[in-house]
Amino acid sequence: MGKDEERLQRLKVIVDSLTEEPGCYQYLDKDGRVIYVGKAKNLKRRVSSYFNKSYKNRKTKILVSKIQDIKYVVVPTDEDALIQENNLIKEHQPFYNILLKDGKTYPSVCITNEYLPRVIKTRNIDKKAGTYFGPFSHQGTLNAMLELIDKLYQVRMCHTFFTKEKIEEGKTKKCLYYDIGKCKAPCVRLQSREEYLQQIDEIKDILSGNTRNLCQKLLEEMKTLAEEERFLEAETIKNKYLLAKDFDSKSRVITSTNQNIDVFSIEDDENRAYVNYMHVVNGCITRVFTNEYKKRLDETSEEILSLAIVDMREKYGNESKEIVVPFELDFTIKDATFVVPKAGDKKKLLFLSEANVRQYRIDALKQAERLNPDQRNINILKELQRKLKLDKIPMRIECFDNSNTMGQDPVTGCVIFIGGKKSKNDYRKYNIKTVIGPDDYASMSEVVYRKYSRAIEEETPLPDLIITDGGKGQMEVVRKVIEDQLHLHIPIAGLAKDSHHRTNELLFGFPAQVIGVEMDSPLFRLLTQIQDEVHRFAITFHKNKRAKHNTESELDHIKGIGKVTKELLLKKFKSLKRIKEADIKELTNIVGAAKAELIKKEFNN
Repeated sequence: MGKDEERLQRLKVIVDSLTEEPGCYQYLDKDGRVIYVGKAKNLKRRVSSYFNKSYKNRKTKILVSKIQDIKYVVVPTDEDALIQENNLIKEHQPFYNILLKDGKTYPSVCITNEYLPRVIKTRNIDKKAGTYFGPFSHQGTLNAMLELIDKLYQVRMCHTFFTKEKIEEGKTKKCLYYDIGKCKAPCVRLQSREEYLQQIDEIKDILSGNTRNLCQKLLEEMKTLAEEERFLEAETIKNKYLLAKDFDSKSRVITSTNQNIDVFSIEDDENRAYVNYMHVVNGCITRVFTNEYKKRLDETSEEILSLAIVDMREKYGNESKEIVVPFELDFTIKDATFVVPKAGDKKKLLFLSEANVRQYRIDALKQAERLNPDQRNINILKELQRKLKLDKIPMRIECFDNSNTMGQDPVTGCVIFIGGKKSKNDYRKYNIKTVIGPDDYASMSEVVYRKYSRAIEEETPLPDLIITDGGKGQMEVVRKVIEDQLHLHIPIAGLAKDSHHRTNELLFGFPAQVIGVEMDSPLFRLLTQIQDEVHRFAITFHKNKRAKHNTESELDHIKGIGKVTKELLLKKFKSLKRIKEADIKELTNIVGAAKAELIKKEFNN
């Protein structure tokens, strides 16, 4: 396999484990640089479309050829994905976004740094020119906000460059916007600069998401006008109020807070921990990272999260004064406060961080399982160990099942699963020797004793877990043999079936208790596979034994007449009766004189 094939195979493993939630994805090159950022309503479907055999255009083909790794972040809605995409493009300025998107970006609002600032909509960011708010993913929302500002405030719309000196020297003049009532002409001192700048400060608050006070003011004004029966004016104020409320709900990614916040959450298991870090600025998520930490000792979640917070804040260069965490931590950071939110916007941010870290852990496990299929089975067996509270992983599982027809031809089958996979070379069939009639309990007791007494004698491996294909009664029979007679300590479980003969529940312990296992989980599927396999194995053995018993005849008891001779006779004469009625000459023509003589002699006797 060539290097490019290996690269595509590795990327396919990542793509196959992606979530189908909305989010943003990033493609990285061999040097770890972000070369493309995209958004998606369905991450898995969108990203997988890049790796089809037929590419839509040359640019996409070039892009795909340079992808070495894929990162992504999950967000709650499509709108959040739009804004998140733009934030990532601004941060990383990926080369292929320019090629594939023709430099398109979302509009922002700029408050210029002029002596008399203006409010303008722009797609070009030049931080020296002023203070920027946004970007805004919905053009309609932005236009509505600008319309609201236009109706509430009279700020200048002309493009004239004013200086303090020109205004004081009277070298400026008012324009058409003053005549039509759109501006109060601060350029000719018909409005004081202080009053003008007060309007600008209020506009900044609105653009930052601090519209609560404005909404409250408009609501009170609307009520006052309604009480005075000035309904037309009240309707106008109502429209302004609804515009402000709509903007407040739509222009933020997660929250209307204008603080800089760091959010951390953690998921861990026996060997690894995963820590998600989100940096939030003015309600917009600007950075999302999930780091994986390999446990060296038995570190607690608190210890790992504390280490990760210091590590990631230093690594990514953020110094937010407020840090949201899922639980209390026994350490402090200079000039920063830890918050464990119980409700509100910060709790929503924590939920989103936890959703991202959970998804990252799931995807990491899926990728590991695809690259190492045996690891998947080990994870399932670890889950079984946790459910049953076993001392060790049940790597070797042995399961028994009886089969007979009204007590005739009773047999027992034993199947062995090692590492979660069938070990057919270790399967064993047992003919029941000491039990007369249909007695499943006695049959199980005989077979279990025969198998494990021999295992003790020959020092062959013992199972980590015994499973019976039956309920509490079968479990108790096995326990008596294992513990009371053989003095072994092997965990014993039972698999019960419902009225439709389908695996229904897992039983464990004495007295037996039902162990909760989700019916759509990999563990339940493994248990069902074990039960189906032992049932198939025992039934097949019983059917073969019964078929052999049914085809036995007097020919089987004639010394010197073997299987081949028997088949030749039955093929020619079709039945035992006709063989008996045949004369010596007919028999001699088929099997020879000596065997014909034996057959006639046996039947004559």
